[in-house]
Amino acid sequence: MTNAKKILQMAYNNNGYLMTKQVKNAGINTMELTRLVKQNKLERISRGYYALVNIFCDDYYKYQLKSKNCVFSHTTALYLYDLSDRTPLYFDMTVPVGYNGSLRQDKNVVLHYVKREFLDLGLTTIESPFGMKIRVYDMERTICDIIKARNHMDKEIFSKALRQYSKMKNKDLLKLMKYAKKLNIEKKVTEYMEVLL
Repeated sequence: MTNAKKILQMAYNNNGYLMTKQVKNAGINTMELTRLVKQNKLERISRGYYALVNIFCDDYYKYQLKSKNCVFSHTTALYLYDLSDRTPLYFDMTVPVGYNGSLRQDKNVVLHYVKREFLDLGLTTIESPFGMKIRVYDMERTICDIIKARNHMDKEIFSKALRQYSKMKNKDLLKLMKYAKKLNIEKKVTEYMEVLL
């Protein structure tokens, strides 16, 4: 088997994705990756990450690979938690202030910026609709984020998400208020929750 075929097989065995370090660990020269990209057999997603061309790729996973500091948030997170039934037209992602990566130019992504100290607040990992592990904020952080961004959101999506969350058995109001306090929106979150509960 040629090195090119070995690389393509490795990607195929990994749901269509491949990391440069996997190729190095297999003792294959990484120049082979460049050749496969030129032959339109692999697509370079970001530094060190590749995906097979002509195979279904999970866009959630693909976009996450573009930056280790991005987290799915806002309306995208609402959709992932079934707090919205509207398929997002773009991916909402939160990045730290000062982020300067490739997602800034991507028309399919809306970036939200937070101080680095808040980037990991409520961070969790779930499966995307296609079964890949992705970073997303938990429900309580997502509710805080949409309340904070309420003036820039579709009113129907916003209202429905809050109503849905208030009816959930597994909601964690203590965690919600803890996040609200840290994000300096405790008063607003309390107002909305008092009306809904």
